[in-house]
Amino acid sequence: MGQDRKNHWETVYGSKTPEEVSWTQEVPQISLDLIHSLSLKKNSKIIDVGGGDSKLVDFLLAEDFENITVLDISGKAMERAKKRLGDRAKKVKWIESDITEFEPKETYDVWHDRAAFHFLTSPEQIQTYVELTKKAVASYMILGTFSTNGPKKCSGLDIKQYNEEQMVTVFKHFEKLECRTEDHATPFGTAQHFIFCSFKRKQD
Repeated sequence: MGQDRKNHWETVYGSKTPEEVSWTQEVPQISLDLIHSLSLKKNSKIIDVGGGDSKLVDFLLAEDFENITVLDISGKAMERAKKRLGDRAKKVKWIESDITEFEPKETYDVWHDRAAFHFLTSPEQIQTYVELTKKAVASYMILGTFSTNGPKKCSGLDIKQYNEEQMVTVFKHFEKLECRTEDHATPFGTAQHFIFCSFKRKQD
């Protein structure tokens, strides 16, 4: 299944431009707002899970964050980001991995995930992700998924919708800080309803 997922995303990023996929954002404003709300130091370790060719990394670099990791299942997606960033790409750690197979070598002050988690639809996949965040997240998690008013599929794949209560229930080892909703305007003029929640790791 992991290889099927990888093949799917390599094909998408190998054949479509940013203007041809629904998730493209020129400015990832809610993600940035939630990151700013955490009052981080510039050397805080931030990982963007499923970051692909998202421009979040561009904005974080522009704000002088110096310890950024981007993880994605698609090498082609990250190649696009590296090409766009040019020399600045050398300041970023790039990890090519299916999130369910990721074995982190360090812990992160901030775990950011916009629209990767909601592709995990089986209880086993979801539990694997939850256990991963227990291991890898030292302080904060920011999670954005399709809401219960959002689409049921993305890029031809099923997703799992969430509301605030469901997110809190799944991530019991975190304390919810705040949740926001967003109508994401896609490049082709449609809207996708997201929910973003920020969480703080509970002390063990």
